[in-house]
Amino acid sequence: MPPRSRSGEASGALKSDSASPGREQPRQRVIEAAIDLLTREGRDAVTTRAVADAAGLQPPAIYRLFGDKDGLLDAVAEHGFATFLAGKHVNPDPPDPIEDLRAGWDVAVEFGLANPALYTLMYADPTRTTSGAFKAGMEVLMGRIRRLAAGGWLRVDEELAAQIIHATARGAVLTWLSLREDQRDPALFTTLRESMVTAVTNQRPAVREAGAAGAARALRAALPEEATLSPAEQHLLTEWLDRLTADG
Repeated sequence: MPPRSRSGEASGALKSDSASPGREQPRQRVIEAAIDLLTREGRDAVTTRAVADAAGLQPPAIYRLFGDKDGLLDAVAEHGFATFLAGKHVNPDPPDPIEDLRAGWDVAVEFGLANPALYTLMYADPTRTTSGAFKAGMEVLMGRIRRLAAGGWLRVDEELAAQIIHATARGAVLTWLSLREDQRDPALFTTLRESMVTAVTNQRPAVREAGAAGAARALRAALPEEATLSPAEQHLLTEWLDRLTADG
């Protein structure tokens, strides 16, 4: 089955009244009106006139607040990233970092399934990944990856791991949404998720002890088989690792 939908939770977050006095109140009203039109009637229905009517404003207000329709769509996408970020629950010390990775992947997929039109808008334009909320969400992901690395679970470079995790979740949602109802197989999600886990993590931790000292001991033990470094480089690295081990 696909990951458990949290449509009620997500929709509630999208409709939350976070408006502040002054300019932000009509701005938030316009964004929520645009999301409602997007959800009910699709992207083509999100015209400046239709959004203005739905928000109870005159069309020139859209241009004053957002510049143009593209600016409005960017603001809607940013609101989507911020809503997704607000729904993330981060455990700084999960008992099982791989299960934590699976749970985070599921949350990303669930958000896409609960908000298909908004999710498609968020990821339709690659430049939207420069938004502040998107970057903050990626930092949450990088935190999960660093915990995997510190525990010796990470199989690939941290940046590559982030790309694989993000690409598989986004690809799973967008592929699912592109299929007809009769073509949708829930195994798509579990298969892609487990393929992601296999690609980025080890079956057993490469480091038996958490922290820098444990990693230093593991690397120190592997040094005699390392042919890439020169004798002088090996000697210097050994000194550094011995210091880290002693401090631990």
